[in-house]
Amino acid sequence: MILTAATFLVALVLALVGTPRAAEAARRFGIVDRPDGRLKKHTEPIPYLGGLAVYAAFLVALSVTFEFDQRVLGILFAGSIAVTLGLIDDLGALRPTHKLAGQVLACWVMVKSGVSIQIAILPEPINLVLTFLWVLAIVNAINFLDIMDGLAVGTSAIAAFFLWAVAHLNGEPVVELLAAALVGSLLGFLRYNFHPARVYLGDTGSLFLGVTLAGLAMVGRYAGENRIAYFSPLLILGVPIFEISFVSVVRWLRGLKPWLGSPDHTALRLRALGLGTVPTVCTLYLASIVLGYLAWWNLFLSIPASLVLLAVVAAGVLAAGVALARVRVS
Repeated sequence: MILTAATFLVALVLALVGTPRAAEAARRFGIVDRPDGRLKKHTEPIPYLGGLAVYAAFLVALSVTFEFDQRVLGILFAGSIAVTLGLIDDLGALRPTHKLAGQVLACWVMVKSGVSIQIAILPEPINLVLTFLWVLAIVNAINFLDIMDGLAVGTSAIAAFFLWAVAHLNGEPVVELLAAALVGSLLGFLRYNFHPARVYLGDTGSLFLGVTLAGLAMVGRYAGENRIAYFSPLLILGVPIFEISFVSVVRWLRGLKPWLGSPDHTALRLRALGLGTVPTVCTLYLASIVLGYLAWWNLFLSIPASLVLLAVVAAGVLAAGVALARVRVS
């Protein structure tokens, strides 16, 4: 517990100190997000490279408090690939196909390090396919969610906190320390990223968060009293998963390519209902907390009760999607 708290605090302090430096460097080299009047409506350029501050705080905190094993190194190596990809993308020099190839490579690194989905009732090839689909989905879900000040960072911090809590419950110090470092680095960065944001994650940060959260969710243990509790990560990461699923379906129905930007994200639809930026972000934070709590509760339920819980959540998510799809956006 002391080591976990120390890891969290070191990551928090490093992010608080390092984020302004990363923002200053981004301004100096012109790595900024410029308003375009369509999707980007902020009034002045906002520096990127916040993701580097999060990554550095996470990595340094672990390096001074923790001894790495093969799984940890696999997640860190995959995260490093994601950071490199994101940095190149933030500089505007990466094609979508290259970006996808890099994400597949990061996933393969984790698989080679023993980080993968392991569902006992499924054959290994199916588990492998599910692993790649899971990593690619979460990586791009966090990227989709990074559409409003503080949204992706705060939601990721909440998800990492619940992964930390589940790891503590199950006596998994490796996952616990990794999650604690991630929560600390994200909360330190959120100080500067919450509305009005003074620095953005950029793809450097969103890709890193996606890879790391996907990896942490896979190395955690869930099935104990309840054998289908391995669905719990779907709840813990429910808001990003809903975002990428909802936006992709809506764009597909409109005849648009899912990966091309348009103002039809969940947060933008909530804001179109009259909510301001901060109430919108806090609403999605609350949804993340509720889903995280349900994931925690699901660990202790019987299988029939767990199936009822998952069915109720699925029905609620479907109803929310239908209601949001009716909200008019540009």
